[in-house]
Amino acid sequence: MQIKQTGFDGLIELTPTVYNDSRGWFFEFYKESTLKQFGINMDFPQENISFSKKDVVRGLHFQLPPFAQAKLATVISGSVLDVVVDLRNGSKTFGEVYICPLDSVRRNMLLVPEGFAHGFAALEDSIFFYKCSNEFHKASESGILWNDPQLNIKWPVTTPIVSEKDELLPTFQELLRNSVISRN
Repeated sequence: MQIKQTGFDGLIELTPTVYNDSRGWFFEFYKESTLKQFGINMDFPQENISFSKKDVVRGLHFQLPPFAQAKLATVISGSVLDVVVDLRNGSKTFGEVYICPLDSVRRNMLLVPEGFAHGFAALEDSIFFYKCSNEFHKASESGILWNDPQLNIKWPVTTPIVSEKDELLPTFQELLRNSVISRN
């Protein structure tokens, strides 16, 4: 497994070793002992899977403490542009965006620590899979408007397909003003 540091504390891209032969391929998606070798010690009590048609944009979602979630995200089929925003109080990368293409050819994964907003754009019909370090808690869900002008994310879709719920999320500045998130 290859580990790529992203410049954001705790945000790591992982690329597994894939074994191919005439029958197909095999790789270890999740092996606790391997991740522990890289200092990653997390339990994942919930797993989620979604199918998104090309041009769907999901996010930017997060859970408020004490129900915040770290995520280990990958694509089973297709490709997405995975996008995260650092919302961690006091972080040197607070408010910054990180973008990572995930696809079913490289089988790469993104380990997103607690305290990040998360979303993605489907570059083609895609099956997205992620493990969560905490179970979903409806009353703690929040998010940032996907096309927030301050974040200025360049979503690579011509005609974004976005849920009504995601269209109604607050902007980054609104979350700061309402003390939902805090810089310090």
